[in-house]
Amino acid sequence: MSLSRKRRKELKRLRSSAEDLWGNQQDVLGHASKVAREASRQINLLTQEEVVPRVRTGYQSYVRPGFDQARSYARTAGDQVERSLGSALGSLLSIGDIANDTRVRRALERVSPRAAAEVKRKQGPGVGTYLAIGAGVVAAVGVAYAVWQTFRADDELWVADEEPGVASDSGSAPSPVI
Repeated sequence: MSLSRKRRKELKRLRSSAEDLWGNQQDVLGHASKVAREASRQINLLTQEEVVPRVRTGYQSYVRPGFDQARSYARTAGDQVERSLGSALGSLLSIGDIANDTRVRRALERVSPRAAAEVKRKQGPGVGTYLAIGAGVVAAVGVAYAVWQTFRADDELWVADEEPGVASDSGSAPSPVI
């Protein structure tokens, strides 16, 4: 295709303008990239200087005391279960010891020889077995209750949101809430 001289000059100027525009765009993009890198660096510094200390303070002030309180509740519940189970098992064992004591058997024979014979003949689960099973069930329920108390959602452990009318870190006094 043959172009006139005038059209070739116009196309040459247009190509030159397009190349200048492309160069200018490359410069702008390079400058924008530098600005974005600097902004990223500043955000990282701001995070390290402002956000991380506030998160640590919030954790130490609100979350950790809740965990410590839950831990103390769990220990208290465990201690109570241990004491109650210990006393219940001790009572069961002492009842079993008393029932197996020869003096008690002789006394039963003197009172009722037939009852003593029935006690001797009886083989299989007795009262002690059922009491031991009951104590085991009570222990399992106590442990389950302690675990439930430890892991349940407790409203007192969480921080309430700030009210919208209260100014947080501005130098002015908070507005009264009506």
